[in-house]
Amino acid sequence: MADEAKAKGNAAFSSGDFNTAVKHFTEAINLSPTNHVLYSNRSAAYASLHQYDAALSDAKKTVDLKPDWSKGYSRLGAAHLGLHQYEDAVSAYKKGIEIDPNNEALKSGLADAQSAATASASRARAAPPPNLFGDAFQGPEMWAKLTADPTTRVFLQQPDFVKAMQEIQRNPSKLNEHLQDQRVMQALGVLLNVKFKAGGGDDMEVPEAGSPPAPSQPAKQESKKPDPVPEPEPEPMEITEEKEKKEKKEKALKEKETGNAAYKKKDFETAIQHYTKAMEIDDEDISYITNRAAVYLEMGKYEDCIKDCEKAVERGRELRADYKMIAKALTRKGTALVKMAKCSKDYEPAIETFQKALTEHRNPDTLKKLNDAEKAKKELEQQEYFDPKIADEDREKGNESFKQQKYPEAVKHYTESLRRNPKDPKAYSNRAACYTKLGALPEGLKDAEKCIELDPTFSKGYTRKGAVQFFMKEYDKALETYQEGLKHDPNNQELLDGVRRCVEQINRASRGDFSPEELKERQAKAMQDPEIQNILSDPVMRQVLVDFQENPKAAQEHTKNPMVMNKIQKLVTAGIVQLR
Repeated sequence: MADEAKAKGNAAFSSGDFNTAVKHFTEAINLSPTNHVLYSNRSAAYASLHQYDAALSDAKKTVDLKPDWSKGYSRLGAAHLGLHQYEDAVSAYKKGIEIDPNNEALKSGLADAQSAATASASRARAAPPPNLFGDAFQGPEMWAKLTADPTTRVFLQQPDFVKAMQEIQRNPSKLNEHLQDQRVMQALGVLLNVKFKAGGGDDMEVPEAGSPPAPSQPAKQESKKPDPVPEPEPEPMEITEEKEKKEKKEKALKEKETGNAAYKKKDFETAIQHYTKAMEIDDEDISYITNRAAVYLEMGKYEDCIKDCEKAVERGRELRADYKMIAKALTRKGTALVKMAKCSKDYEPAIETFQKALTEHRNPDTLKKLNDAEKAKKELEQQEYFDPKIADEDREKGNESFKQQKYPEAVKHYTESLRRNPKDPKAYSNRAACYTKLGALPEGLKDAEKCIELDPTFSKGYTRKGAVQFFMKEYDKALETYQEGLKHDPNNQELLDGVRRCVEQINRASRGDFSPEELKERQAKAMQDPEIQNILSDPVMRQVLVDFQENPKAAQEHTKNPMVMNKIQKLVTAGIVQLR
């Protein structure tokens, strides 16, 4: 909204409608009260309306908001000049030149102010002799008349014409040197209210006038004065501002490209210099900051990287930058924090930073970094907590609780023991026994399998697993577990007893020696077993089962196939098939 009002104000100013320009600039200021450019533009409009007090107020506000902006001092000087405050005007122009020594508009304004100050001092000593042509070129009325007349308005955008008129204004005797210039003759006719036939194109753009003229002598009284007309804008409006902004951005981008090239060559110091230069030229693009942060990251200067990333996030939020750029800065900061992490707690700010980055933009690379950081934190926590001695003490406490049949308390001690030493197969074996006593068979089976994984030769792991499977009435699986354990410890009595119990139950199932309720329960449980489901869905096995019922001769042939008989045995053990 503010930009739209500013654009309308610029258009009105360019067309010479200064009152409308003031109206639109005021509207823009109400929407964006901290925008120094808006006050600068309104100051120029007020100056064109000869409302120098208002112009001075806006110029001062411009300087307050942006003290390092040279154009603000140009506005300030123009307002002081209009109020005949020549010394203040000279001071303002000099301050602007300190900021931008090559600014031609400021230099011209300073020259005008100094000339006006000198002329004012001379008038105090003696009145100058009348000079009809000289008086025609004196005072702000000259610029107002040239702006109001359509035939001379177009000349004001031509730098050589403006320079010539400024020379004549400062020294009327210079007029003779420019009489061959038809534009000057045309301007003279307008100023003297005399019709001259003058050249010049009428198809040119609306001018952007140069620095405001300084009234050096009072105008000669004429019998008839033209109606007052707004004088020209002291300096170019936002067209120049946008042009300067574009040039700065292009210059900053060149510095960035040079920095990128140096970064690729691993010339990090040179890259930092160019990125820093780009940041100084254009502070409205945070990519320069994030690029420098990347260099610091590569150099191992993690604290500098973090500071740049934080600066990029803060500045990016002020500029309402693309959320992807904010996420990129946060991700880079998180990476630096990970590099600096020395203990598990050091990962916490990194994880938090990655999470913030993901709320800005869900990038796969950031998500991977988050998962890696969480995994590293967990591993470090385990390493920091690792203490085999304390683990053994907790395991012994668990054993005492187990003997006293305090199984929940025993589980607690075994769990703590495993936190201290997650590679202890005995703790897993003992906790599996507790879970079995508590009827938590899936948990017991998981612990028994982990025990075997850690130490395949540890017979207790097989007895624990076989016991859980036996209680789950998976007798064929329990038998396989016990037999696997006997390969490592052939004389282990617990494993031998387990085999015997499993065989008894399997034989009982083969004879059909189950109550209807038991049989129904076994069949329902078996139907949930993926292996049983695969056997029953196999077309070959379905035909084998039909042959066993209807074709004894074919069934006899099937018994010679070990693979087929193994599957039949599984069905018998599960209670699905009964042999008579």
